Amino acid sequence: MQRDAEGTATRAQRAVRPRVGCTVDADGRITFGLRLPSASRPQLLLRLRPKKGQPEKTLHLLDLEPAGGERRRAVLEPRPALAEGRWDVYLLREPGAERERLRPGLRDLRSLVDGHVRDRPSPVAVRVPYVTKDGYLALRAWLRTAHAEADGIVVTAGSTTMTVRARLHGASLAEGAAVRLRLRGGDGVARTLGARAEGDGRDFSFTFDCEELATGGGGNRVWDVFVRPAAQAPLVRVARLLDDVADRKEIFVYPAATVGAALVRPYYTVDNDLAVEVRTAD
Repeated sequence: MQRDAEGTATRAQRAVRPRVGCTVDADGRITFGLRLPSASRPQLLLRLRPKKGQPEKTLHLLDLEPAGGERRRAVLEPRPALAEGRWDVYLLREPGAERERLRPGLRDLRSLVDGHVRDRPSPVAVRVPYVTKDGYLALRAWLRTAHAEADGIVVTAGSTTMTVRARLHGASLAEGAAVRLRLRGGDGVARTLGARAEGDGRDFSFTFDCEELATGGGGNRVWDVFVRPAAQAPLVRVARLLDDVADRKEIFVYPAATVGAALVRPYYTVDNDLAVEVRTAD
């Protein structure tokens, strides 16, 4: 009978899943909070979501400390940085207990909205809490040696040129700096563009000709966008990471330029990296 009672209690706990809220400060520190009436040494477990077919490898545990009444609190400090990827958030009611996915409570992401105006040192570490498609709390993390934050894309109606503004974090432009548009799956095929430095040498802009990207080769193709901050320096991906949007591909949609039988359109990939799509017009 006692075993049945324990089983009933466990099922009741699962039926009423606690909601976890979170607040992100300007330094990237994330404070989690939830109401947990009864638990013995509870923890939050962050799990790096493995790639399809790969085993689970990376876990991160946070102790949930008493925060008054039935409230519990855990803090994810800015360092060490999380590996790049998607991190699912679970509750362990005690160490080694069965994992429970957590529904989101209030997410205070106000400090992230203007994150692009604050300079980031190398390595550039970014974490954005978000709600998964099936309604659970997760974190989106990026970790890059250097990063070029796309600040604006100007698509002029009736023109075949597009201009991108960006700012470097973790690096600065120097002699020999250039922008590289690399054809995805193109065995090294690339276009080199000038990087126009502005201000303190971290802001820059570049303009690409849609007609040039559309000519040569047939079918649909994609050009990935990089900047080389100096001659012989490693390529740095141009992306948009420094705000509160975890997945921007379907949110930031730009118009396409028509070049003959092709449409040329800048877009953000599933990783929030900037790319340019060339596809045959319907």
